[in-house]
Amino acid sequence: MWAGRRVVLGVSGGIACYKSCVLARRLTEAGARVDVVLTRSAAEFVGAVTFESLTGRPALTSLWEPGRALAHIRLPQDADLILIAPATAHLLARMAQGLADDVLTTLLLARTAPVLMAPAMNDEMHARPETQANLERLRARGVVFVGPEVGALAEGPSERPGRMSEPETILAHAARLLGGGGKLAGRRVVVTAGPTREPIDPVRVVTNRSSGKMGYRLAEVAWERGAEVVLVSGPVALAPPPGVTLRRVETTSDLEAVVRSELPRADVLVMAAAPADFRPSDPSASKRSRIDGAIAVPMEPTEDILSGTRDLRKAGSIIVGFALETGDALAKGRSKLERKHLDFIVVNDALEPGAGFEHDTNRVAVIGRDGTPQILPLQSKREVAEAIFDAVERSLG
Repeated sequence: MWAGRRVVLGVSGGIACYKSCVLARRLTEAGARVDVVLTRSAAEFVGAVTFESLTGRPALTSLWEPGRALAHIRLPQDADLILIAPATAHLLARMAQGLADDVLTTLLLARTAPVLMAPAMNDEMHARPETQANLERLRARGVVFVGPEVGALAEGPSERPGRMSEPETILAHAARLLGGGGKLAGRRVVVTAGPTREPIDPVRVVTNRSSGKMGYRLAEVAWERGAEVVLVSGPVALAPPPGVTLRRVETTSDLEAVVRSELPRADVLVMAAAPADFRPSDPSASKRSRIDGAIAVPMEPTEDILSGTRDLRKAGSIIVGFALETGDALAKGRSKLERKHLDFIVVNDALEPGAGFEHDTNRVAVIGRDGTPQILPLQSKREVAEAIFDAVERSLG
């Protein structure tokens, strides 16, 4: 996503400047060329040498720096993205008025690249009609905003917006701004993730080892590509990606009900969840005690969600299933692809080192309707998600 991209990171003067250091580092580590531009007040919070250390490039602090006479023109016109974080109330006001009285506002007036701004200020300042008018004026000119959010401010707790969004949220919105112009833009994508849990009694459950990491990365990638994303998640210990609509479920029946409600509007369904295949047929209403000795738990099959909801699929939609198998995985995947009338099946071997449940990496084969597998190397689940949606986008009309 970021490799080879040119990003101008503008920093205006507020306590949230420390988060800009994280942004500079993350972008640079991801392969972007980052040029930091500081206002005079920003340099009072974080010095230029800090940003130079993080990016490997000199920060621009003045229109009068020797040897950089036209940097304020070249940087915004060569950039793929201009990211302003934090954007103070003062900077918003100056930009809304079209002022060019320092290096950052001059650069913004000369821009041709898209602009993403992360406002940060006192909650009362943000609520003022003057600030709201400036925000609306800038939105009308094509500026995109992320935040501000509700949370603790330098002066104490607040229940109103003012706090700058966290770096990961800002980066996700930046990625969407740059990468959201493909075939997924505006499409409704439903992604399921994680395990389901079937009760044995009020305390114990039948479940599996799914962490939800693959499904969450898929939802993240789809949203960054411009989709409207609904993430249907079983019980996992993961924070949802920015921008998605999260719907939590517990049992396989819960999962089926949500898929049924979403499927008629879904342009793409990616069933990355690992629903329990069996559930106790007669769960106990009270906890079963160890002193009662051994117990037998009769099991019955759960709902086959993909097969049972086939008639609800939107015309022209793309349906992607997952198959985690042991032994002869490709053959079993092809069988599932045909049996459940899927467009793609993503197959991996549960015994593959570094792949499958609970890992940050995966090795999969993506099989389309013609049965030919695209065999991917062991790589991060984020990279696997990118490859899956590359295949989906190629098949979209």
